[in-house]
Amino acid sequence: MPTLVRDRLTWLTFAQLGVYGYFLYGFGPSVPLLRDELGVSNAVSGLHGTALAAGSVLAGVGFAPLVAWLGRAAALRVALAGIAVGIAAYGLSPVLPMTLAGALACGFFGSVVVTGTIVVLGAHHGSAGPAAISEANAVAAGAGLVAPLLVGAGVSVGLGWRPGLLLAAVGAIAVWAASVRAGHRAGRAITDWEGEAGRRGGGAALGDAEEEGADAAGRLPPRYWLAWLVLVLCIGVEFCLTFWAADGLREHTGATPAAATAGVTAVVAGMFAGRLAGGRVALRVDAGRLLLAALALSAAGFAAFWLSTATVPALAGLVLAGLGIALHFPLGAARAVAASGGRPDRAAGRVSWAAGLASGVAPFALGAIADRVGTHTAFLLVPALLVAAAGCVLGSGRDPAPAAAVPAPAG
Repeated sequence: MPTLVRDRLTWLTFAQLGVYGYFLYGFGPSVPLLRDELGVSNAVSGLHGTALAAGSVLAGVGFAPLVAWLGRAAALRVALAGIAVGIAAYGLSPVLPMTLAGALACGFFGSVVVTGTIVVLGAHHGSAGPAAISEANAVAAGAGLVAPLLVGAGVSVGLGWRPGLLLAAVGAIAVWAASVRAGHRAGRAITDWEGEAGRRGGGAALGDAEEEGADAAGRLPPRYWLAWLVLVLCIGVEFCLTFWAADGLREHTGATPAAATAGVTAVVAGMFAGRLAGGRVALRVDAGRLLLAALALSAAGFAAFWLSTATVPALAGLVLAGLGIALHFPLGAARAVAASGGRPDRAAGRVSWAAGLASGVAPFALGAIADRVGTHTAFLLVPALLVAAAGCVLGSGRDPAPAAAVPAPAG
């Protein structure tokens, strides 16, 4: 059975993803507040979400060239700095073009962090990579639970929403500084991995001790694209629930707006718990079988949510759905990279395409359907996505063996 060793590189990589998770889950509650300040319509304020998704898609194109140019360590440091600048532009600018530009920058650099985390943890931990990726996403979900509370607390005490969200920029700078220090320490012990070919030794994420190999030549194989489609479908489920659960609760259970807002917290809480537990389970169970079980658990939770006419059972269903959703992205991403045929940077970069496409299309599609038939009926899109994802997992066959972890040089 593989063992997950959480060393300095692992914890610093977790911290990178935690910073972006904090921003991402604090970003949603901030958009309506920014809308009121700018005096724009719902549609115009919604462009901030579109800009975030567009940044994610651009990162899918730019990640591999950025890594080829700078190396993984420097690329991820640049991404942390970019997140800080993007949050500052979004949170401090009084004009719409700059707030949109800030959201675009956060989507791009945040997706570079997400993508880099997948590659780094997969390479560093080998067969324990899916467990490490799951725990990293648990950190992001945990930070996401705190972010709305702090944003709301700032509003309650009269400070507004900005202080709570700007904490993410402070966190990005702090993790950047820690990564630079780690790189300097590693550089004293081993030859800098961004130096001459054949003498690379720094941390794949943070200048720590981790070998980095170049992507193999050629195109990503068809098997990869089937695994990539699973990601699109799974991410679509997550965004449909986080965007529309509150409306579904109000329409079908008669929940108050305050109680309905708790629907999003219920999903994220389930994701946090599921990723903590899922990291341990992923050490013992094949990723494909575990992903199928997670899809089934999400379907059961969704059914409880969709069928309930009372608020509390519906919220319990959303927590259960979140437990399953918790493993969709980490397992789906790990399977996709493992199916890349020796092209991990390119494969992980395309994961950002999946996130941007799913986050931009799936909740919009559910909303468009809801305009015609109501939110409750439109939510049937979710089980359709889950069934399609399960079919793709089954159609992809056995998971390829993950790459062995690269041993870290002494020091």
